Amino acid sequence: MARIRLERLTKSFGNVTAVKGVDLEIQHGELLALLGPSGCGKTTILLMLAGIYRPTSGDIFFDDERVNDVPPKGRGVGLVFQSYALYPHMTVYDNIAFPLRLRKTPKDEIDRRVREVARIAKIEEYLQRKPSQLSGGQQQRVALCRALVKQPDLLLLDEPLSNLDARLRIETRTEIKRLQRELGITTILVTHDQIEAMTMADRVAVMRAGIIEQLSEPLELYQRPANLFVASFIGDPPMNLVSMEYQVDGGTPKLVGGNLAVTLPPEARAGLEQASSRQVVLGVRPEDWRLSSQPVDGKPAGEVYMLEPLGRDTLVDVRVGQQAIRALVPGGAPIRIGDRVWLDWDVDRMHLFDAQTEARLPVAAGAAAQGAGA
Repeated sequence: MARIRLERLTKSFGNVTAVKGVDLEIQHGELLALLGPSGCGKTTILLMLAGIYRPTSGDIFFDDERVNDVPPKGRGVGLVFQSYALYPHMTVYDNIAFPLRLRKTPKDEIDRRVREVARIAKIEEYLQRKPSQLSGGQQQRVALCRALVKQPDLLLLDEPLSNLDARLRIETRTEIKRLQRELGITTILVTHDQIEAMTMADRVAVMRAGIIEQLSEPLELYQRPANLFVASFIGDPPMNLVSMEYQVDGGTPKLVGGNLAVTLPPEARAGLEQASSRQVVLGVRPEDWRLSSQPVDGKPAGEVYMLEPLGRDTLVDVRVGQQAIRALVPGGAPIRIGDRVWLDWDVDRMHLFDAQTEARLPVAAGAAAQGAGA
């Protein structure tokens, strides 16, 4: 196990800076996910940790040892690629044993370690098969075993599940998390899939354009996104974001816009006045809306224009004037396209952001806040 520390880590390719002064610390035995869209710098960080890329500036420490100049083979790193990269002409046994043979490990030790990791990964019965005789999930476990057999201090996973179908993805992420917990190996997972990051990781670093926007435990990311980017990226379906204007009516703070209005308790005013202007963004997750087929006093009404059945839930698209709202309701709810519905929301769980800086505003709505039609 290793404790990893990055200090002002930067990587440039010509005029393009892929990673911009990242500071990050990963604890012994922790599974940390680097999450973000393509091109945000997460794989570049992974390859610098592996020693494949050299940092342009900044430092990488494994425990207290600076490893910027240590070659890949001297870093004690196991790397699992998106493509598995198994040798098709070799058996599963030989694929797993390959890195140990390169090290000239004694034959008895190779056999012991190969069978041990195969037992942990539950692929003992496949050791004499070729990769072509395995399912995608089984091949992924072989690739994982090949990394684990080296007994690495740090395990790096680069989009390990993206080539699997939905069911195998669920099964395999459970297996990877179980193995990581059982072995206690410090692990960094690179993914663009928020579900993978949220379900597998102890902490998640959300990245955009080479920087870390927020580093938090998964539930904290969901409940208290630090800015508009994180709010829009975390959550499936994504958060509804409505441009609003902050007003004060007789000492009472209000938000008005997008055919909606929100009256807040007086104590919310201090947080709202930290905004750089009167323009703010209201965020409400689809699961926090409530729809009614009957008029609700003071609540906005809209028309259902699309239904997306998801099984347990149904995603309902509602037009409130020119504003599109997406709400989750129980599957089978008696709602049809064209129905007129009234919207209410859980104001205790709404989010407010500065429209200019995109930063989260320190506003606790509280139970006294009220949603109303504009």
